[in-house]
Amino acid sequence: MSQRTNTFGQPIGPDVAGWPPCPRPSGKILDGRLTRLEPLRADAHADQLFAANSQDDGRMWTYMAQGPFDNLAGYRAWVESVEASTDPLFYAIVNKQAGQAQGVATLMRIAPEHGVIETGNIAYAPVLQGTPAATEAMALLMAHVFDDLGYRRYEWKCDALNAPSRRAALRLGFTFEGIFRQHMVYKGRARDTAWFAILNTDWPRLKAAYAAWLAPDNFDGDGRQVLRLSEMAADAS
Repeated sequence: MSQRTNTFGQPIGPDVAGWPPCPRPSGKILDGRLTRLEPLRADAHADQLFAANSQDDGRMWTYMAQGPFDNLAGYRAWVESVEASTDPLFYAIVNKQAGQAQGVATLMRIAPEHGVIETGNIAYAPVLQGTPAATEAMALLMAHVFDDLGYRRYEWKCDALNAPSRRAALRLGFTFEGIFRQHMVYKGRARDTAWFAILNTDWPRLKAAYAAWLAPDNFDGDGRQVLRLSEMAADAS
């Protein structure tokens, strides 16, 4: 594609004249085969999430702005403080087979005028980590952002030292875009932030890869994957 220029001969970006702002996410329930994402509520989810999180030794909170939580009262108070927020918009991730909330994720830094949105505050209890349900939860959020709301860019950011989060972003098909040095201060320490993104032009192939990876026939009798998601995403490109 040839580079556009203006009347001064300067290079300019692609034309999006007439592109309308995206709607803001409303907190609608996102229902999948394995998981259901519903607006986080203390009365409905705090007890279940605290119990599931208690299986962790505390390391899940190292790179989170909140936590760790020593008791249910403290965790419930935190949920109560964020449940009415619309940015970040908090979801509880309910494992449908277990019938229990086992994780939290948000849509945040929502910029409808630019078609840009971020996912963050992802806190999976140990029982959810590394499962197909965990991947489906992320796929449901992406489908909502791109298919339902029409956003152009979906971001993932994390502490640059958070190796598991960086691996997860790449596995899910995000493109690494660089490090913002001394980007934040949290929990009394400096944070360099790793930036990742998926564009709406990436979404069709990733959507197909998620569907293929999550299909029951991609897992053997012991529940082990036959093909890796990263392989499927590469094959779909």
